[in-house]
Amino acid sequence: MNLIIRNAKLRNRQGLWDIGIKSGVIKAIEDNLPQKGEEEIDANGKLVVPSFIDPHIHLDKVNIVEVVRPNKTGTLKEAIEIIWDKKAQYTIEDIAERAGDVIERGVVNGTAKMRTHVDVDTIGGLKPLEGVIAARNKYKNAVDIQIIAFPQEGIIKDPGCDKLMWKAMEMGADIVGGMPANEHTPDDSKKHIELCFGIAEKFNADVDMHIDETDDPFYRTLEMLADETIERGWQGRVTAGHTCALAAYDDHYAGYVIEKVKKAGINIITNPVTNLMLQGRNDKQPVRRGITRVKELLAAGVNVSFGQDCVKDTFYPFGSADMLQVALVTAHAAHMSLPHEIEKVFDMITHDAAKILRLDNYGLEAGKDADIVILDALTVDDAIRLQPARLYVIKRGKVIAKSRYNRELCL
Repeated sequence: MNLIIRNAKLRNRQGLWDIGIKSGVIKAIEDNLPQKGEEEIDANGKLVVPSFIDPHIHLDKVNIVEVVRPNKTGTLKEAIEIIWDKKAQYTIEDIAERAGDVIERGVVNGTAKMRTHVDVDTIGGLKPLEGVIAARNKYKNAVDIQIIAFPQEGIIKDPGCDKLMWKAMEMGADIVGGMPANEHTPDDSKKHIELCFGIAEKFNADVDMHIDETDDPFYRTLEMLADETIERGWQGRVTAGHTCALAAYDDHYAGYVIEKVKKAGINIITNPVTNLMLQGRNDKQPVRRGITRVKELLAAGVNVSFGQDCVKDTFYPFGSADMLQVALVTAHAAHMSLPHEIEKVFDMITHDAAKILRLDNYGLEAGKDADIVILDALTVDDAIRLQPARLYVIKRGKVIAKSRYNRELCL
């Protein structure tokens, strides 16, 4: 074995376990491995889990909040508008550097896989994509990054964007994105979705769209997305992010749409840290929470995850690329406080996110990739509550980050 982790506490298993790793793959998990490893780590009974996954982030936009004007209304609309001037002046080097900072933070915090949306439009052209591809290449040994070609400015209302979307896929984007609610009419929203699926069919790519990121129940592109997914036979390959308007629908229509989402096999990603900040801005008391119907979606059997979404940009001035921090916020926002609900929140940044990224070799089992985090915690509850040190972060069987908190009480 190249590496053996001794005395590991594992979820849903009694006792302590040894994990044997060879050639970047988990070869054995036993209560007492007799072999000696070339390198050994004593986990000392701490919780050992598969590395975290961030299925929704915007690496091209991170770390710009201090170089643009403030978002005075705090709304999604103004956040998008503020970026226009900055986007027109982007350089590939600047994007790669800003993205790299957040990637490094994510890796140290235990994230081994990301899926990032990257703006594709006639303002910034393909520079955001080039910058993020450069960052992906630089950090390829530390994190796996899937890139979504994301037409945030619309497609129908941004003439020329459709051609850029095709080009983005040819240049190395993996997934077709979309934002159909950001069109002038429902008919244009439907055309937007159809265009995106046309590209996805050509490249045999998955689809991951921003859907109805608004409090306004007028916007109903989630149903359009479900219908198109079924029409194209793309079940299991489509993800809808945000879906805030689902919470604004009356219960009857919301139930109807959730049933369609389940039938279409659509994954849902909620992004509470951003949407708690952006949504409900014009509400009087009681102010709406701004996130989708997480519990109802889960009850219907829909796969649900969440992402960091934004880090220090015009949408959200905070963020540290720490999925345990986002997990804590999600648990609060979605009222997930019971023991099984807390466990589910942890699933959302591990196994449930892996389903969205369609990963075959993910998990803490023999035969899976050795992407592992050793936490300074004993339980999932404490991992979320305390956001403890990631004692060791292991990528493909190699230690790539270490962190320890030195606690000393002086009275």
